[in-house]
Amino acid sequence: MQPLLIFKLAVRNLIGAGLRTWLNVGALSFVFVTIIGTQGIYNGLNEQATHAMIAMELGGGQYWHRNLDPFDPLTFESARGEIPSALQPLIESGKAAPLLIVPGVIFPGGQMQTVQLKGLPVNQKILKLPMQSLANSDADFPVLIGSRMASATGLRQGDRIMVRWRDVHGTYDAREVFVQTVFKTSVGTVDEQQLWMPLKKLQQLTGLENKAGKIILAANIAPVDAGEEWIFHDLDYLLKDLREMVKTKSVSAMFMYILLLSLALLAIFDTQVLSIFKRRKEIGMLMALGMTRGQVIQLFTLEGAIHGMLAAGFGALYGIPLLGYLATHGWALPEYTRGYGMALGERLYPSYGPVLVAGTTVLVLAAVTIVSFLPARKIADMKPTETLRGKVQ
Repeated sequence: MQPLLIFKLAVRNLIGAGLRTWLNVGALSFVFVTIIGTQGIYNGLNEQATHAMIAMELGGGQYWHRNLDPFDPLTFESARGEIPSALQPLIESGKAAPLLIVPGVIFPGGQMQTVQLKGLPVNQKILKLPMQSLANSDADFPVLIGSRMASATGLRQGDRIMVRWRDVHGTYDAREVFVQTVFKTSVGTVDEQQLWMPLKKLQQLTGLENKAGKIILAANIAPVDAGEEWIFHDLDYLLKDLREMVKTKSVSAMFMYILLLSLALLAIFDTQVLSIFKRRKEIGMLMALGMTRGQVIQLFTLEGAIHGMLAAGFGALYGIPLLGYLATHGWALPEYTRGYGMALGERLYPSYGPVLVAGTTVLVLAAVTIVSFLPARKIADMKPTETLRGKVQ
């Protein structure tokens, strides 16, 4: 029997099954759309957070002072060093920017709150922080704060607040600073408990001239040897925590995918078993007319595979408009998600690449085909004379 004839016979049998076929197709299409949609959200989260962190905090890579531990504020006072001469040409050409971190305290509403004073050159263009607004300020000590910092402290643009810190000799000093600009960002690590001010001003106030704790490179700049005191970290290292977090969430979502796919495959398996039982006379007649056992097995396996093809087509009918709308307009995130430690903005834009779509399609089609083949193997043990009488061994 020709393959085309087997295909036509499989399609006719599926159409003849009526509602049972379309229920299976609907369940499989839901699995298609759910897997692609959920993975698209995780891909979008990774891409969006990565882009925001590179633009606002990481640049193209960073040199850290060897004593710096960003998770331990107690190391900030010892994690300062002379800006290496090897990096001076990059800094002068705008391809690198030194960053000085000084622990401090502010007193909003009469309450003490720890902060980090961060000094960055006002003319730098590596990070998308509005440092240029400080260069045009008439205030003696202008600072930038993020919107989350402003919300937590009650500060607004134009306010003044007292800041205290310890200088290079360990002596406490204090000044009243002027909130020049309140900027908005999805990257909490440049916002929460941060006061940004001109690097030169902070170096003068603390007596740390020509000192820095980090040096941020622009994109596509090859690192150079800056000496033993400075350690270079590329973006793979700086983004490792984010990528591990997204990977963990993706792996946990696999359990949901397996459950949904298992339920859909169970329906296909039951359908095939029932179909073989109900159509045993038909199977015997096909064998009596010259169809080999292999061709009969191929027929039933193909019927199961066509379920997957129809599910992919049906899922595309409602999945493409739905997922396309989410990718274009984004998914509004509630306010509380912005405190999760990830660079999440007000909206999350999923990302659906061709690898994700093609991989999901191949996975589901392969699973459906295998599940359809398993009960069809029973046909190999059937005898045409017994099946024509309605008996199955």
